[in-house]
Amino acid sequence: MSAGGAVPPPPNPAVSFPAPRVTLPAGPDILRTYSGAFVCLEIVLGGLVWILVASSNVPLPLLQGWVMFVSVTAFFFSLLFLGLFLSGMVTQIDANWNFLDFVYHFIVFVFYFGAFLLEAAATSLHDLQCNTTMTVKPLLNDNQYNINVAATVFAFMTTACYGCSLGLALRRWRP
Repeated sequence: MSAGGAVPPPPNPAVSFPAPRVTLPAGPDILRTYSGAFVCLEIVLGGLVWILVASSNVPLPLLQGWVMFVSVTAFFFSLLFLGLFLSGMVTQIDANWNFLDFVYHFIVFVFYFGAFLLEAAATSLHDLQCNTTMTVKPLLNDNQYNINVAATVFAFMTTACYGCSLGLALRRWRP
């Protein structure tokens, strides 16, 4: 205590921190925006890529291992991203959410574009002949080929969704 009187109360931490910077709505209203719809599409289509590549028995693990890593990682981070907005946690965490949205979608777009190219390359090796125990057969059987074609198409669609989200995030970050 000072000799002249009472000690002033400590500053209120809620007042001393700036408000988070986010222009997307929090809560279920996020689903009514284009960005929310694209994130939902990213989750659904990315999950299909993941399931299709895994169901092809991954005949080319060097190429398709990266596709699996990118699709699974992007799937879970997109779920986390959507969960933060649906729960309203973005209003509680002091961050520039517009910038984080842009950076996240830029990184995932670049990685998913590479994964799409690798999946297309793996699919294009359908007729490559392999010598396995004295018999020569195609690298991918017809079932694996069809599954990989579908995975390539869905990887392209997912990449396009991440590209659209990236464009929307850039508009919000740099109006």
